[in-house]
Amino acid sequence: MRILVSAASRHGSTAEIATALGAALRDRGALVDVVEPHDVGDVSGYDAVVIGSAVYRGRWLRPAKEFVDEHAAELRRRPVFLFSSGPIAEQDRPVNNPYDVSTVRHRTGANEHRMFAGKLDLDALSVGERMHVRMSGGRAGDFRDWDAVGGWAGAIVDAVSEAEAGFDAGAASDADAAVPPTVASEGGRSGGESRH
Repeated sequence: MRILVSAASRHGSTAEIATALGAALRDRGALVDVVEPHDVGDVSGYDAVVIGSAVYRGRWLRPAKEFVDEHAAELRRRPVFLFSSGPIAEQDRPVNNPYDVSTVRHRTGANEHRMFAGKLDLDALSVGERMHVRMSGGRAGDFRDWDAVGGWAGAIVDAVSEAEAGFDAGAASDADAAVPPTVASEGGRSGGESRH
């Protein structure tokens, strides 16, 4: 199975989640490409696509949304998984719940969406970003849960395998239905040589 992982990242934390997810998918036997959204030319060669984005002021980043807009028709033809990453507040609650994910999920027909805690390095932020973090109650630090990312990779591989098995079974039953009954050959057996 071939899987594309593509994530939009503002300061690199979400890109690191995408890279870790790609490695965990490879560990489970998938062929994986981890590519930034603006570098993806075509998704038709993939069995599944994982799309992620950092969440900034309650929204996905523009490169992830543009990726969805550009590839929506192809994305609807394969399993799609979404993830978001952002800072957390007290009680490990996300500061930003991405309210535009429902639109992305609808456009792609995504199987699911996961929210991962991110990393917040105040030194990497602009003055405006620091003000926003202060107002929203975000906590500085690295709260990424690598075990959760790795566990999700297993769930993705299982879901894609089930989808492929269902497709193969459906294709086989369609093919069986389209095959006309065999005519008995001269030896009295059908061409399939089935013996009882």
